[in-house]
Amino acid sequence: MIIEPTLRSDLLAGQAAIVTGGARGIGGATATTLAANGARVVIAEVDQVKAEAAAKSINEAFGAGTATPFIADLVAPSACDDLVNFTHENLGSVDIVVNNAGYAWDGRVHDMTDEQFQAMLDIHLVVPFRLARACAPVFRAAAKADASAGVVRHRKTVMVSSMAGSWGLGGAANYAAAKAGMFGLVRSLAREWGSIHVNVNAVAFGIIQTRFALPQSDHEVIQTGGRTINVGMSAKQAERMGMRVDPDRVVTDEEMYGSKAMPGITLGRTGTIREAADAIFWLCSPLSEYVTGQVIPVNGGAQGGMS
Repeated sequence: MIIEPTLRSDLLAGQAAIVTGGARGIGGATATTLAANGARVVIAEVDQVKAEAAAKSINEAFGAGTATPFIADLVAPSACDDLVNFTHENLGSVDIVVNNAGYAWDGRVHDMTDEQFQAMLDIHLVVPFRLARACAPVFRAAAKADASAGVVRHRKTVMVSSMAGSWGLGGAANYAAAKAGMFGLVRSLAREWGSIHVNVNAVAFGIIQTRFALPQSDHEVIQTGGRTINVGMSAKQAERMGMRVDPDRVVTDEEMYGSKAMPGITLGRTGTIREAADAIFWLCSPLSEYVTGQVIPVNGGAQGGMS
């Protein structure tokens, strides 16, 4: 498993969950946490090797059939429809959707191309919109069936956003703009879906320790939209932050995901993927059924400007 879950329970027993970008980092920790609490999980990933490895790990920990990989580049026009159809056909329902897939393609506005700006809108905003559109008829049909049976069941959609959407982020206006757009999508969906008992919320993360917080290397890449993206920060940025830059070195999971001291954050450190997953889990669970249309900051008490 990518993490040891904070909680193991049957709170999500019988529920089917989609986690986009669910093989590693926050997505992998979220898939593991949902599985540890009873959900069956579809891991939607562009990287087949990583998706299959994550599903295998979860199934070994929580039972065969708990996790299923779905391989697609989610920015492809039909990918979200295919994902929802796959989940419904294989698991019988769609109860939880976590929009986590994403990456950064940084640059100053004066150097940024249209393609670079659009790429961030596509993965962080257009994909969640398409996934919501694909889920809408499934959610409505399920709510109608529940009403006929005289029961009320809540279903959940969680958007993984960033404090950059509230504060802005120098050198990544494309990313910040897309993450800010998520807030409007969340609040609009919450209004549209309240009558069918679908809770829609977002988590706005501060600095969570993932591979994106490390220097770029050819060991960490994403293939999406016909491009190869080196994940992480540029060598110059890493050097400014006092990090060791060695593109040939393979970083361990302990180094990649371990919390680090960070002045300026009230708790004095960066967050972990387990802490990120716990916040998402709360919004996916029955513990948050009277919470909708909200953006929950999860940032260790960071003050404006740190993201």
